[in-house]
Amino acid sequence: MYRSIIILFLCCCIAGCLPAPYFQKEEPVPQNAWSYNFKPAFSIDISDTNANYIPYFIIRHTQAYPYCNMWLWLYIKAPGDSIVKRERINIPLAETNGKWLGRGMGEIYEQRMRISLDSVVFNKIGTYQVSLEQNMRIDPLPEVLNVGFRLEKAGYRQR
Repeated sequence: MYRSIIILFLCCCIAGCLPAPYFQKEEPVPQNAWSYNFKPAFSIDISDTNANYIPYFIIRHTQAYPYCNMWLWLYIKAPGDSIVKRERINIPLAETNGKWLGRGMGEIYEQRMRISLDSVVFNKIGTYQVSLEQNMRIDPLPEVLNVGFRLEKAGYRQR
């Protein structure tokens, strides 16, 4: 019995020690309504160019958010580049039956959505500039509390 409790305790400790993201930052949306002119920007220092990086979009919204998805522009400028790469991304926020994706507590839902980037690889040492812009047909976009960007290391590229 005592041994079973210790094993259960150790399993819980190990499962609770998830790796921290390489980068994560969230910005509060002014007045909980994301306007076209609010473009949160993030500076990310990359020092390991052999690693694979997985980007995520983070959103916190209320259950009164009026859509089942969100379109946004993601802008990324690599160190030393003068060109800013831009990708339009669709973020699903609800299932077809209307059930919100992500985690919910009360009336607030938070979701971390993996982003598939076709044109961006973090393969230069230095500071990358990343910014987000909402691209829905409504301005401002109501019931959005926070938005953010997360980058996780995921192994190393094959050479």
